Amino acid sequence: MTVNSSPKIGPVIQTERKARRLTLEALAGMSGVSKSMLSQIERSEANPTFAVLWSLTQALGLDFADLIAGGATTNEHDVIEVTPASHTPEIRSGDGLCRLKILSPPRLAGHTEWYAVEIAAGGRLDSDPHAKGAVEHFTAWTDGIIIRSGRGEAEVKRGETARYPADVPHAIANGGTETATGLLVLLYR
Repeated sequence: MTVNSSPKIGPVIQTERKARRLTLEALAGMSGVSKSMLSQIERSEANPTFAVLWSLTQALGLDFADLIAGGATTNEHDVIEVTPASHTPEIRSGDGLCRLKILSPPRLAGHTEWYAVEIAAGGRLDSDPHAKGAVEHFTAWTDGIIIRSGRGEAEVKRGETARYPADVPHAIANGGTETATGLLVLLYR
């Protein structure tokens, strides 16, 4: 590809579709893009819109960057993706007492997300309601965790997992005297 040429998206879509053993009809059903449009895209006879490409990448489980770069590795089962610690995104609370490291890949945002949570003594992570039906699963790696969801409250000890509605106001607090840690998984339904 030269600087002025566009990426060859059609062959990438076809390669990725075939690697997943999908027919044109199956991918059309998964993506909402018509079978005839898919065929034209794969043969580089159509110039798809961003919305069409987005639908295809979501259906194929591809990162948009992989599509532009020429596709994912030909055999996904042989790929081990390692994210350096310095590239792991982090969220900190305004008071600096709570830190969440975003461990899930960006393409899963809004579907399934997981975080390493660290809360200093006395810290509290308050959350507004997430989308209807959202549920959180918090596994405590240390003692001192208190979970609040709606009107409910529970202490979670090291090794225990709390599952609770996240479509209501909820909080994870450290009631102990030392830093508390755990794994938070957020599932959207």
